[in-house]
Amino acid sequence: MTKQQQTAITPTREENYPEWYQQVIKASEMAELSPVRGCMVIKPWGYGLWENIQSTLDFMFKETGVKNAYFPLFIPVSFLEKEAEHVEGFAKECAVVTHHKLEKGEDGKLVPAGRLNEPLIVRPTSETIIGDAFSRWIRSYRDLPMLINQWANVVRWEMRTRIFLRTSEFLWQEGHTVHATRKEAEERTYQMLEVYRRMAEDYLAVPVYTGAKTDAEKFPGAVITTCIEAMMQDRKALQAGTSHFLGQNFAKASDIRFQSADEKEEFGWTTSWGASTRLIGGLIMTHGDDNGVVLPPRVAPAHVVLLPILKKPAENEAIMAYTRELAARLEKVSYHGNPLRVEIDDRTIGGARNWDWIKKGIPLRVEIGPKDMAAGAVFLARRDMDRKQSRSISRDRFTEEVVDILDDIQKNLFEKARAFRDANTMDIDDGEAFTAFFTPKNPEKPEIHGGFARSHWCGDGDCEEAIKNRLNVTIRCIPFDGNEEAGACIECGKPSGKRVLFAKAY
Repeated sequence: MTKQQQTAITPTREENYPEWYQQVIKASEMAELSPVRGCMVIKPWGYGLWENIQSTLDFMFKETGVKNAYFPLFIPVSFLEKEAEHVEGFAKECAVVTHHKLEKGEDGKLVPAGRLNEPLIVRPTSETIIGDAFSRWIRSYRDLPMLINQWANVVRWEMRTRIFLRTSEFLWQEGHTVHATRKEAEERTYQMLEVYRRMAEDYLAVPVYTGAKTDAEKFPGAVITTCIEAMMQDRKALQAGTSHFLGQNFAKASDIRFQSADEKEEFGWTTSWGASTRLIGGLIMTHGDDNGVVLPPRVAPAHVVLLPILKKPAENEAIMAYTRELAARLEKVSYHGNPLRVEIDDRTIGGARNWDWIKKGIPLRVEIGPKDMAAGAVFLARRDMDRKQSRSISRDRFTEEVVDILDDIQKNLFEKARAFRDANTMDIDDGEAFTAFFTPKNPEKPEIHGGFARSHWCGDGDCEEAIKNRLNVTIRCIPFDGNEEAGACIECGKPSGKRVLFAKAY
């Protein structure tokens, strides 16, 4: 039997990584393409994952004093024009509403009618519309800091789309804050980046590098953009969250002023920060294997699926009673402050049922047959381990140890991903070696290359652009944990004081 026949997903990661990703999403029933080009339908299993990410982040935000609000989907085009760099950065991605109704034309087909006096932009991000509200809400230093987040959808008219990673419409959160001083705003910028790092590493089990973007890569209109960068299994980078110090740029554009304690009128200092359903794509590409998704327990829509083996009608009722009793016991178990989430799948479709849950990535599968019931046991399989490592365990012991087992899966996934990332992150000081590192060894698989390179850069945007044009490689971040180190720019040879992180990226 060939390797392809032994796996649930065709093609495998090694054979065609981009297509593998699409097939994993389809097989796991997480999402599908919508009739609208570039948009997606998130199915219950995928949305359950997003809900867990959302609720975790929401709790973390509120721990820092942030409150939720909601702002309009439509933004007057004049609002974007107030901040020149911002409008230039988003102009090519904007969806624009120019009419407010439909009428039947001469041929009987519906056509736009009722032209708007001012076009409306379908929200690509909300700095300008929220800034307009802040200009009304803030009058005094006593109103500060203003700490607001919204959970919303946004639209960015992408030409090349991929489910979860880059779609024309996606779900996200965007935080917006106003502060009395630059120091407070900068501190908030780094505080929220740390929230994203915790989310990625402690919940998604995705190791990340943290750092600042270069001027060429930062958010349009920002003074400083900070980010978390993760490595996918094809060794490309994925930007998984960003936090921006906006200085007073947007405050001046939106007229966000306050009266200071010494009765002087000043502009506020603002930040914005966001993460999106792209996190789901990153999770899939970090942990997935050739049998489907592998879900970290702390965000999985369900932790355990119980699979009663129902073959003989005379035994089925007793097996189902045993199964329901186990489910009730498990649902009383607390897993990191929440009840354990348990599914019962009593379909009588044999091995196909087991494969369905393997492809979905549920952390634990528990089979219950007549012999298991007679022995007071269950047959346990972990998604992070080979199926051959499945084992019988007493029902009582399983109930007692299930939290420890799930925590071990969580830890195992993170350590495996970190080992992969570290093994494919290299210090490179030679220009030829740098080029070879990012040149695919197999022209038929252009997406597979070396990984992340920590190399010196002189700080000149021309060198950065030259590398991007030649190799399709960008500076993902200037790492915060990098030490001062004398070296020579990988492109021009001029002096450099610190390494930056280069990679190809999604």
